[in-house]
Amino acid sequence: MGSERVRAALKRNDLVLLVVANDRSERVKNKVERLARALSVPIISSASAAEIGGAVGRGPIQVIGIRDRKLAAGIRAATNGDVR
Repeated sequence: MGSERVRAALKRNDLVLLVVANDRSERVKNKVERLARALSVPIISSASAAEIGGAVGRGPIQVIGIRDRKLAAGIRAATNGDVR
């Protein structure tokens, strides 16, 4: 998902978790993360954009929005609940 698609999903209250790269751009920090915090959507940042993209079979990805609660719970468990 691109940052604009993630922002749109956040505005629709479609996301239960946000996964952001620890090497994300200032734009993602300022636009996407700020909105997620305002909406009380948990944020995980424990991997690089290359690692996140590699986990889903793509190139570098700075931000992914998670809609499925069970998937979000699995991600949180795999990252030891490292949520902000």
